Amino acid sequence: MQLLVVCLGNICRSPMAEGALRARLQRAGLEHVQVDSAGTGDWHVGEPPDRRAIATAARHGVDIAGLRARQLQAADYRRFDWLLCADLQNLRDVQARRPDGGGARIDLFTRWSGHDLGGGDGAIPDPYTGGEEHFEHVWSVVDAAAGAAVRRLRGAAVSRGRD
Repeated sequence: MQLLVVCLGNICRSPMAEGALRARLQRAGLEHVQVDSAGTGDWHVGEPPDRRAIATAARHGVDIAGLRARQLQAADYRRFDWLLCADLQNLRDVQARRPDGGGARIDLFTRWSGHDLGGGDGAIPDPYTGGEEHFEHVWSVVDAAAGAAVRRLRGAAVSRGRD
């Protein structure tokens, strides 16, 4: 299983989600699930995550400082099983860019994982123009979604074991 988390610039939400997913998957013994992140835009390609995203993840025991922003590529639609988007605009952009032969399935990260945000549209809010409290809120959302993703993936593994 290969998962790609996608947001706008790949410096806040998607690297935080990547870090949370990797940490949760490792703790659950699901290291075979591959996780990466990308952005729909190219403004930050090659840059590390936003310093506030790095600090927030670090406060929760997750190191994302070594990640580097990259832009979503056509090959990602063939390489990954799922492209998991941070919000509805990212979802629309990712769907619109799907190349011929791109077999990856596309959904919101929160919806795919089964994490209910309490009646909203499933969007992970963009903390870029906010303060530390906004990054903490985003961490709580992506970490909860990562926990739900682990439960989903464990359930899929159990179902395959019964076949």
